[in-house]
Amino acid sequence: MIESLSAKFDALHAEREKSWEPEKLRRNVEQRQALAASFDPATTVKAGDRIAAFSLELSNGAVVHSADLTARGPVALIFFRFAGCPACNIALPHYDRALRPALEAAGVRLVAVSPHLPETGLDEIAQRHELGFAVASDRGNALGRKLGLTFIPDDNPPVPQGDTGWIGALTGTGTWELPKPAIVLIDRDHVVRFADVSPDWLRRTEAETVIDAVEGLSLASAA
Repeated sequence: MIESLSAKFDALHAEREKSWEPEKLRRNVEQRQALAASFDPATTVKAGDRIAAFSLELSNGAVVHSADLTARGPVALIFFRFAGCPACNIALPHYDRALRPALEAAGVRLVAVSPHLPETGLDEIAQRHELGFAVASDRGNALGRKLGLTFIPDDNPPVPQGDTGWIGALTGTGTWELPKPAIVLIDRDHVVRFADVSPDWLRRTEAETVIDAVEGLSLASAA
């Protein structure tokens, strides 16, 4: 039996309680709590929404259009933060093992999406875990914004000077803006058939939730 994603995140947090400075841990917890408390599902993408055509950049730099992604059937987009995010390095390989086989069997393609740019190392996470699905860049958070997924921390920390590894440098936005983790299933008509958004990045959609949702949908006409 595959360990749940929540259990893996609980283990990560437990390790941080032992190894992190109290102030750093406090800021992390309070930021996640604030995002969860202020989260309004009405402002984010939901099942039944129709999404306008969009484009993403694969981790090798090639541009892929939404019509290409859905040409053979629905696509499930996994929005994640950036390649170096510890929680994302737990979530993506977990989804590769626990979610991808079931979705592929149902004719659903899986693509991970982040504002992290190809030219600043997006492909590192795919290579590190030998992921079996594509990883793509949402340059400038263009799609994430349209879907209501992005946020900037309330404290909006000062912009680091000369630090090429901070979030704004990795994404090219020059800001701390990131997407909330989410899974969005889009059919060939660009209609959202399932969407789940996680404001707390240490509480993400379980693979079983997506599998159950797909099994409960009639995707035959979209495949």
